Amino acid sequence: MLQLLIGLIVFFGMHSAAIVALPMRDRMAARSELGWKATYAIVSLIGIVLIARGYGEVRLTPTVLYVPPIGLRHVAALLMLPAFAFFIAPYFPGRIKQALKHPQLVAVKLWAVAHLLMNGNVADVLLFGSFLVWAVVDRVSMKNRVARPLPGAPESRANDVIVVVVGLLLYVAFVMWGHEALIGMKPFAGIN
Repeated sequence: MLQLLIGLIVFFGMHSAAIVALPMRDRMAARSELGWKATYAIVSLIGIVLIARGYGEVRLTPTVLYVPPIGLRHVAALLMLPAFAFFIAPYFPGRIKQALKHPQLVAVKLWAVAHLLMNGNVADVLLFGSFLVWAVVDRVSMKNRVARPLPGAPESRANDVIVVVVGLLLYVAFVMWGHEALIGMKPFAGIN
């Protein structure tokens, strides 16, 4: 459990720099944009590794908080359908990005809620609940700060088609192979 908690603190600590310490983040990036990005990437990666290892460890001895009804698996699968498209939408600006304003945060919220609907163990609630809370806090904080430009394709109506098609392909690939390969579980196993 400790490794999972440390991983969450490291990962969200880095990802919350713009939320809680924007002037410091801006000073560091002004000194060296590449240095800031490298630090951000390395610290985030360390957090992800600790989260993955900690989550895997805690899953071996699960403590059940709630047992979700089996029907929620269908709801979760439906929530995940747009999550992949929304996650890549900032890099292909179009109507989806314009409508959602911060589509990656919407994707994280959908992903977290979907997984909370299907998983009721302490590790699951801690992991997915942390991501949900962070995404909500980050979205609220966006109202008080200027969004930094992201690299990506030029704005175009065709980008929405790209986002939807690529999002669906990613969804199918992850459901069919990726989730089991990375997480060790088939998402639709046992769903009738």
